[in-house]
Amino acid sequence: MSLIAVLAALVLAVASCSGSGGGSAGGTAAPGGKPVSASERARAALVDCPAPSGAPVADSPLRGLTLNCLSNGSPMDLTAALAGKPALLNLWAYWCGPCAEELPLLQQFSDRASGSITVLTVHSDPGTAKGLARLTGLGIHLPGVEDPDAKVRTAVGAPAVLPISVLLRADGSVAKLVVRPFKSVDDISDTVAAELGVRA
Repeated sequence: MSLIAVLAALVLAVASCSGSGGGSAGGTAAPGGKPVSASERARAALVDCPAPSGAPVADSPLRGLTLNCLSNGSPMDLTAALAGKPALLNLWAYWCGPCAEELPLLQQFSDRASGSITVLTVHSDPGTAKGLARLTGLGIHLPGVEDPDAKVRTAVGAPAVLPISVLLRADGSVAKLVVRPFKSVDDISDTVAAELGVRA
């Protein structure tokens, strides 16, 4: 029986980041989750989401997708705001262990990149308050958006697992889906350089 218990624990561990953990990477839980107060958002001290630059946008699967910014709850047209600069969208959730290991690496990469690429977190779960608390606990201040129904994942055709990184060219078109956690800042830098031509 102990072998069965061990196998069951392993299955649960694998499932925790496949959209069947405490959240809805597949968008199955009730959308919206618990309302988030302005003080909860302020406590997270996240960088504001980028403002639209007016740069042209290609025929991207994300075109026209509007999500709320984590820092203030305001709606943001994803491609309009990101156009004009390469971007890395990181899909994650508060309950995902590998996401928690990867997010600090993304923060370090973003700091090192000094604005040459936008790194945007995409919390793919209705539990926005829990996501903000997780970011605070990890010391992450990257700009981010709320995606309770996993619209980004669906739009780019990614599997229902987390974390996933979506690399976007400056025109908003998708260069690559990275369906694995990054292992180091150099891993992120090398992948971004190979796919987007940006070296950080």
